[in-house]
Amino acid sequence: MLDFDICDKARLDRDPLYDGSFFVAVITSKIYCRTICPVRQPLRKNVTYYPTASAAEADGYRPCLRCRPEAAPDSHAWNGTLTTVKRALRLIDEGALDSGNIQALAERLGIGSRHLSRLFNKHIGASPIQVARTKRLQKAKRLLDNSELKMSNIAFKAGYGSIRQFNDSFLEKYRQSPSQYRKKYGNNNQKKA
Repeated sequence: MLDFDICDKARLDRDPLYDGSFFVAVITSKIYCRTICPVRQPLRKNVTYYPTASAAEADGYRPCLRCRPEAAPDSHAWNGTLTTVKRALRLIDEGALDSGNIQALAERLGIGSRHLSRLFNKHIGASPIQVARTKRLQKAKRLLDNSELKMSNIAFKAGYGSIRQFNDSFLEKYRQSPSQYRKKYGNNNQKKA
């Protein structure tokens, strides 16, 4: 719930601390702005406040062309390309690259696969495939550490397409097979120690 007096003071002071926290809507012009907008201040009786830009637009207000409220802190425009990378990471966590490919992931995000790879290199320092492989391997290792599941179940729960792929990946990174790892470090040995 927005306190009208606090919002009004922030608007009149053009307080940057409140930029993006709420939006100022001018009833007479049907425009909404950020608290830092440089336009002439409207009368108090002609102002209402909204917690989000979407709420203001839902009530029929349009964004100011000077202060660009869609570019307020924490908005998608403010975060820029990092927003796309965060969406991609969420989709990878949900298994988008377990059964699909980079092209399909990029299409879901509305961009090309080469551009997606560039964004990952810029923000993450690794390709989407490398991120998916690392997440898959980490999940498998956690399952080996904390469960009594069979190797085949671990492989498929972690997102591997085959047991062989799981074994090869694990052997490459840990220089031992999943079975050897479990015997050495797994859940059973921790209980005995």
